Amino acid sequence: MKKKIVLHFSKAIWDKPIIYRLIKKFDLVVNIQKANVLPKQESFMVLELDGDNGVITKGLDFLIECGVRIDPIEQRIKRDEDRCTHCGACTAICPTGSLYIKDRSTMEVVFDSQLCSGCELCVPVCPPHAMEIHIY
Repeated sequence: MKKKIVLHFSKAIWDKPIIYRLIKKFDLVVNIQKANVLPKQESFMVLELDGDNGVITKGLDFLIECGVRIDPIEQRIKRDEDRCTHCGACTAICPTGSLYIKDRSTMEVVFDSQLCSGCELCVPVCPPHAMEIHIY
């Protein structure tokens, strides 16, 4: 099973080897898709966890015990459907294919948040500013 999450580290734990312990203790495959970790500041990391569902759950419990706040990726990346003009500019830049044209005849752009890595490349190329990144 694969699960994408956003981890939030407080100023107090930004320098702890929490991800190392997560990998070592639970034998999870961890793919860091994006990270913003700065000394003595609140930081975040977008991870994809791969492993047995029960083990992932135990790993998430461990992260919470360590003081890490966890959000699903869907809460970080949003598209304002009312603003989207379906121009397709975002589809050309999206490295994961989470933004794609569903039907060429209508040019409808679809956003699949499950595929999104949180890279934010779509944000500056979106003419109507429909793609939004929420930092908690």
